[in-house]
Amino acid sequence: MRAKVCCLLVCAGLSTGPAFAQPARRDSDARYQIAVLERVLEGAVEHGVAVVRDRLQAVAQMPTELLVSDNAHARGFRLDGYGVFFDVSVPSFETTLWTLQTLDQNNLGLDSAMKELQQLVRGNVNAEQALRRIELQINPAGITRGANPAPAVAAARDAVGSAAAAPDPPSSAAPDPILKDPNEAYRTEVIDALKDAMLEHSSSLGIGADEWLTIAARGNDDRPRLAPADSASRTRIIRLRGSDLAAYLARQITKKEAMDRIEVKIF
Repeated sequence: MRAKVCCLLVCAGLSTGPAFAQPARRDSDARYQIAVLERVLEGAVEHGVAVVRDRLQAVAQMPTELLVSDNAHARGFRLDGYGVFFDVSVPSFETTLWTLQTLDQNNLGLDSAMKELQQLVRGNVNAEQALRRIELQINPAGITRGANPAPAVAAARDAVGSAAAAPDPPSSAAPDPILKDPNEAYRTEVIDALKDAMLEHSSSLGIGADEWLTIAARGNDDRPRLAPADSASRTRIIRLRGSDLAAYLARQITKKEAMDRIEVKIF
């Protein structure tokens, strides 16, 4: 009798074991899929950084490798009754940019560089004339305020004055507006990259039609103490309803339509 009872208990244990293991495995798989999208979102932020670096390098010849000193970090969670939520820390862009702007404020950095070049070419008439031509192209009003140009440089000014005053020929390509507001360009590129990642890499999360896929993208607070606060550097809440995501994945709506349905709010 005792042996029969033991046998029944063992059989019961074997029959209930997989039932307990299945929920644990589902939770592990769900956590793995969230971890995969965490890495994708971090890569999306890095892509936005790279795009802005390339644009600045093309239009301003800035040392763009210094513009972002931190890496993106993402953490995801499944919230019962809501969906999946990701907290993404976006590295600061304005920190080094503000430093570069401060160092070159009022053309002081350029003045210093031009004075160094003047010292190097002094005594070489051809080099002095060539340097002056560069000065006139950069700032016809005169960069080296208060300085007495060498006789050869003064003669070169008269020789090329009319050419410098002539209007520049119209450019075939419109200038990149990134220099007017680099921070806004940076935020736009990062948000667009995150929105694209939401559409292309979230199918495995199993988000229900009544649930939400949400990203809270926030910048870090690492900036110089004397730098002006960036009032626009706040948390961007980017979210997409599960039914809209399902419609895109089923190719019932286009990518542009899906992008337009992604909500972006600022807090």
